[in-house]
Amino acid sequence: MSSTASQPARTHVQTGPEAEAWAERLRVANINPRTGLATDYLNHFNEAVMLLEMVPDMPECADDFLTWTPLSYAEHFTASNFKARDLAIEAYEKADPNVRAQFDHITDTMTSILTAVGSAMRDVEKDTTRVRLAEQATLWVKPLIAACGGIINGGAEADVDTIMANSAG
Repeated sequence: MSSTASQPARTHVQTGPEAEAWAERLRVANINPRTGLATDYLNHFNEAVMLLEMVPDMPECADDFLTWTPLSYAEHFTASNFKARDLAIEAYEKADPNVRAQFDHITDTMTSILTAVGSAMRDVEKDTTRVRLAEQATLWVKPLIAACGGIINGGAEADVDTIMANSAG
């Protein structure tokens, strides 16, 4: 057994000119250099919320929402026109595992909510029921999008915990 086997794994933290160059590449690409995450991914969820917000005034927009497909961070950037999409995926993969775990937990929660609402909308026939589903989903997902924005921008963990606790009820 080597002496490195019992030592904790080293993180991706770099120092010096190499770290500064990496941070500058991220900044230029609109990726937070502290977290390695890009707010562009939130557009994926904002699109779903925008469609849900239209349902109360135009119930036929529920059909548009039903075309929304969940995408992982990497899938979103792979399919996007984001100029630095490969860099965004690389930075996400190199992001602090704790930050990424928090981020992934919230995005997984949003995906679960939106997928469940989509399934429920497919199963109901009344527009009034679809409207209620859309309104409730919007109330749940919007604070989660804000929490993700906080994580992307280096927000405090306590804020995320508070938002998650309040959105669960």
